Amino acid sequence: MQNRYWSSFVKNLVPYTPGEQPKVNNLIKLNTNENAYDISPSVLKAIQANTNNLLKLYPDPTSQALCQSLADLHHVQPDQVFVGNGSDEVLGFAFHALLKHEKPILFPDITYSFYPVYCNLFNIDYKTIPLTGNFKIDLEQYDAEDACGIVIANPNAPTGLLIEQETIRHYLETHLEQIVIIDEAYIDFGGKSVIPLINQFQNLLVVRTFSKFHAFAGLRVGYAIGNTQLIEGIRRVKDSFNSYPLDRLAQIGAIASVKDIQWSVNNARQIIKNRDYLINALSELGFTTLDSKSNFVFTSHPEISGEKLAIQLRKNKILVRHFNLPRIQNWLRITIGTKKECQILIQVISTIISTN
Repeated sequence: MQNRYWSSFVKNLVPYTPGEQPKVNNLIKLNTNENAYDISPSVLKAIQANTNNLLKLYPDPTSQALCQSLADLHHVQPDQVFVGNGSDEVLGFAFHALLKHEKPILFPDITYSFYPVYCNLFNIDYKTIPLTGNFKIDLEQYDAEDACGIVIANPNAPTGLLIEQETIRHYLETHLEQIVIIDEAYIDFGGKSVIPLINQFQNLLVVRTFSKFHAFAGLRVGYAIGNTQLIEGIRRVKDSFNSYPLDRLAQIGAIASVKDIQWSVNNARQIIKNRDYLINALSELGFTTLDSKSNFVFTSHPEISGEKLAIQLRKNKILVRHFNLPRIQNWLRITIGTKKECQILIQVISTIISTN
């Protein structure tokens, strides 16, 4: 349904569809890749300590203290860091600031579905490069295209597959004229970041989020790291939209989370153990599961469609993500839950299989 007051631009928009956030109790929620474990107590303590009358004042528009904390964490300079209201906003600013040129940009045909939304929103020309038959990103296929830049989620979503750092380094060495954006939302669950390469390659921008590794999905903090000129370009766009994207409590909580980084590291290690358990258990039930390096798995059963399995799981109060898209309509993306949640999931799937 359309409204007569909408502009033609809005009428033609196809917005991103976020994962479901149901208002139902006692669900096992494995559909939106939230962290399975609790946020650091030191983060909660810091937020509670700063819930005071200073909230009547605007926050620091540059998030200087948080940028300094992230610079220290990643061994870069504060002016090489940009922070925003979740990595989605950071990506949006980066698309607008760095990728709107005469030549198209490139990204995989199966990847984070916000990328084409941004292109349509900002009128950015793009081409998609098909994943290989086993769902991998082959950067050599990007060589044949004349493009102004590429955007790669690493590990990719929804597949969870990783490109090694050296492969990305090689691409950067041979494509210095292109902007290369690496979206590392899930890198802390088994990959090696390319942030150490930013001082060698002026065309590299790395985007990260607090939502996964830091268990911060409800506070919306994301950031980008790159050379100072790229960061300044993104900041110019930010200040043209919203000078204060991060509120006081989000900044305080994020700083506390960086200081207590070991808490997130320990949680990630447990998630990796749970992931290994889940992959093995699914294999015993006949599933094909990709070698995920993220906090989710991508899996398919030869006898039960992805849609049917998702519906059956929902009836048992377990939510997973099904994408009704070409090539992956038989696959499910399942967030790694706690060990108990993973065990319940396997029990329910086993029952579903035995009754079909």
